[in-house]
Amino acid sequence: MTTSVTPTTATHAVPRWAILTRTTRTARGLLGAFGARAYFGRDVARAFAQPAGWWEESIRQMRGIGVDSLPLVLIVAGFLGGVTAFQSYYQLFAGVQLSVLGLLVRGSIVLELGPLITAIVLCGRVGARMTAEIGTMRVTEQIDALETLAYDPVGHLATPRLVACLVMFPVLVLIANATAILVAWATLLAATPVTTTDYVAGLRLAFVPFQVIYGLIKAFFFGGAVAFVCSYEGYVTGAGAEGVGRSTARAVVAASMSILVVDALVAAALARYVSA
Repeated sequence: MTTSVTPTTATHAVPRWAILTRTTRTARGLLGAFGARAYFGRDVARAFAQPAGWWEESIRQMRGIGVDSLPLVLIVAGFLGGVTAFQSYYQLFAGVQLSVLGLLVRGSIVLELGPLITAIVLCGRVGARMTAEIGTMRVTEQIDALETLAYDPVGHLATPRLVACLVMFPVLVLIANATAILVAWATLLAATPVTTTDYVAGLRLAFVPFQVIYGLIKAFFFGGAVAFVCSYEGYVTGAGAEGVGRSTARAVVAASMSILVVDALVAAALARYVSA
């Protein structure tokens, strides 16, 4: 004779309460993370009221972020221009005027590839360095020493890097775009039947100045995203060398994702204005 066991209400209630607990914990974690970043952003903005605390350091950061990154940007832009030129040429079909290549190269580089690829590369170089520097200061208690001496650590560390990125990212993107377009022209001239007249005619086709401004707007927001995310991750670094490594890896991933999100938002808001 078998006896059937009827599950009790408590047996079913345990998983439901567990799911509710995990959901609540996750929501609290997300809200806490958002709040911590909001307070950090408030401190960064508040430091702008005292330019004496960040102006000189901003100039030094512009050199490290902009001038020292220039060789890497030129190399990446050169290969980007060459590859874009070859890909555009070999995607053409019979009967298409060769002058369209200038249009394709200009549109691909100025509107999307130039700002995006340059920002991703700078995120790896500048963002990782930024996080490691601030994170090392955190684990060696240098930030605590600044607070003891009545310095604003956020204004001294994060604000200058934010200013430098906001200024230098558009400059580097402008240089990268020009380099990529020139290398694309040299590549087409050397390896394809395209002439300078064809290429220049394509560059001028359906061109409006806002297309350049559109790329610079993207670069401006990319710079702000990289500086904010990487400075914050460095500022909240955990103890030890392992903490610095985790913060640096997390910062590069988060900043790269932020770049992609910002790229989509700017495109959704302004893409309609780039057509002639």
